[in-house]
Amino acid sequence: MQIIYWLLIIVMLIGVVGAVVPALPGSSLILIAIIIWGFVQKSVGAITTPLIVTGIVLLLSIGVDFLAGYIGAQKAGASKWGQIGAFVGLIAGFLGLLPTLPFGGPLLGMLLGPLLGAIIGEYLYCKNFQTAIKAGIGIIVGTVVGNLIQGLLAVAAVTVFIFSTWSQVFGQ
Repeated sequence: MQIIYWLLIIVMLIGVVGAVVPALPGSSLILIAIIIWGFVQKSVGAITTPLIVTGIVLLLSIGVDFLAGYIGAQKAGASKWGQIGAFVGLIAGFLGLLPTLPFGGPLLGMLLGPLLGAIIGEYLYCKNFQTAIKAGIGIIVGTVVGNLIQGLLAVAAVTVFIFSTWSQVFGQ
């Protein structure tokens, strides 16, 4: 039983990393691990509190994901063109459609893609390179702050799980 518990904790820690790093599963991976623990324990009562907390964290993470980039864009004065460009850049970076860099791979593409996409989109809209750079940086800063908040939420979910289930595995 302890081996399964530790494996699920490792899966949850990967979920914490995924909450911060784009394109990796985050809170949903933590939720799946909690559900698996419920099946292992053959009791929904064993996971009620962590399940509720993680469900709330998952909903908050989705909200933070959308709001952080949007607020960053708003603060930097980005238009819808900059926001659309950031989204297109994220997809292009993730799929490896950006020019190949000698290091970093898709993760670097997912970081640079939104920046370049936002700058290009904003430049197409306003024809001012300085404004486009400011908008691109605002979107990226908002996204990074949002990812960090999601990471903290994921850590909270894992912490609640550990505190709620530790005695089930290791006794009082």
